Amino acid sequence: QVQLVESGGGLVQAGGSLRLSCAGSGRTFSSDAMGWFRQAPGKEREFVAAISWSVPITYYTDSVKGRFTISRDNAKNTVYLQMNSLKPEDTAVYYCAADSSVGRLRANYGIDFWGKGTLVTVFS
Repeated sequence: QVQLVESGGGLVQAGGSLRLSCAGSGRTFSSDAMGWFRQAPGKEREFVAAISWSVPITYYTDSVKGRFTISRDNAKNTVYLQMNSLKPEDTAVYYCAADSSVGRLRANYGIDFWGKGTLVTVFS
């Protein structure tokens, strides 16, 4: 069974940091682009960051540029999201995703694999 399992969410004060991890199982994701999305209460799920499978090219939504860093360890079948300078508006359930196309991740459309999410709560 193919799975993506997120971890590392929690409660953090504004200005703090968290590191999310997403471990894949059931198949290798080393040839897939991987990404992070988030869904705040009452809002649509939105793209946060993605990383290509080959030469690691990274993409970010404007609101997290300079604060969040996506990375991957193909040997561990894992993708990470380092989140610094967190703000209350970053509060959301964060989802990991994988797809053969980084374009589909960036478009948030037709994505092959999703995790179940991990909650990040930032308080001021």
